[in-house]
Amino acid sequence: MQTASRKVVNGWAMYDWANSVYNLVITTTFFPAYFAAVTGTQNQAFKDGVPLFGRKYVNTELKDYTLAIAFLIIALLSPILSSIADYKGNKKNFMKFFCYLGAASCSLMFFFDENHVTWGLFCFMMAGIGFYGSQVFYNSYLPEIAAEKDMDRVSARGYSFGYIGSVIMQMIGFALVLAMPNSELPLKITFLLVGLWWVGFAQITFKVLPISSKSDRKKRRNVLSNGFIELKKVWDQLIHLPVLKRFLAAFFLYSMGVQTVMLVAIDFGIKTLHLEDSKLIIMAVIIQLVAIGGAIGISRLSERIGNISVLIITVMMWIGVCIAGYFLKTETDFYIVGAFIGLIMGGIQSLSRSTYSKLMPETKDTASFFSFYDVTEKIAIVIGLFSFGFIEGFTGNMRNSVLALIVFFALGLIFLLFTRSAYKKQQIP
Repeated sequence: MQTASRKVVNGWAMYDWANSVYNLVITTTFFPAYFAAVTGTQNQAFKDGVPLFGRKYVNTELKDYTLAIAFLIIALLSPILSSIADYKGNKKNFMKFFCYLGAASCSLMFFFDENHVTWGLFCFMMAGIGFYGSQVFYNSYLPEIAAEKDMDRVSARGYSFGYIGSVIMQMIGFALVLAMPNSELPLKITFLLVGLWWVGFAQITFKVLPISSKSDRKKRRNVLSNGFIELKKVWDQLIHLPVLKRFLAAFFLYSMGVQTVMLVAIDFGIKTLHLEDSKLIIMAVIIQLVAIGGAIGISRLSERIGNISVLIITVMMWIGVCIAGYFLKTETDFYIVGAFIGLIMGGIQSLSRSTYSKLMPETKDTASFFSFYDVTEKIAIVIGLFSFGFIEGFTGNMRNSVLALIVFFALGLIFLLFTRSAYKKQQIP
């Protein structure tokens, strides 16, 4: 197939521009900082923890559990959603629904304060469901708009657009904080703006993405169970695809680490190094800016030495980052480790997505295959976040949670080595 026109490719990538503000502003900087300020032990109402359902939790532990629940819901829903989309032939409408759900939830965080902690957590969870629910349909468009030889480049373009857009929104929020210091209002306004940004720029994507023709749609059967039947079919194919099977095992394991690091890094800076909000925001901007070059650089390196070899190198770097993170003591250390996270963060996400696309068998059923990919990732994140939160709550020290991440990455590295071995055997005539 031919890669779609520049207009379609850029329109597809603009959804990363639109929704990545959620990843940076909501999950990475402003919401964690605001949540820590509202629910931290310095607030007398929460000095013994945050009460919920008859128990008190460490505030970041509770936030990790909330996000883990969102991922679990998406892992259970995405097979059903993909099934419905296949039969209706319009992934775009389902992508829109979750986009609007996520954006509205971000904007409604405007009403979150110390008297409405449960509301804030609920909006946080629903925003996550909206973001990742739309992502399964967004990702499934990649093999439809890009030829195999262009997938790395197109995938990296999406992540690059996302980093640029999210940094711009981050700087707008930062400017509001500087303009109105010692006030909660700038953070609340930023939550509102994130939702508007997400919805507004997503319209560019929705305008150009194609709708499946009626001939490509599947016959209607039980759409509620068929998604899981489709996943079973994908699993049955994986058994006979040794390279893809090993790659998905590796992806499952290292995703437990990658996504958890990205979601808890700022919490780590707040609780272990006691960094000010302004420094955390600067750190997040550094990570995003470095990630732009990282996504592009890793994509180009993969053209020289191959996707799997680059992923092996990248996972080894993640292990190094986690070891360094465990021993972090100073603000400078945090900036250095953060820069390394940025360098490999976008690259491993982009390259994982395009590697999966390349290793997939030829099929029109891209939504089911990407549903399997997304379910794999979401379950990995549930395990990663739950482990991180549980270990912190049990030991009282977030540094101990980092040790679990090292284990996840090490296991992922082992399976990547198995993947490369199977790939080389497959290439032998």
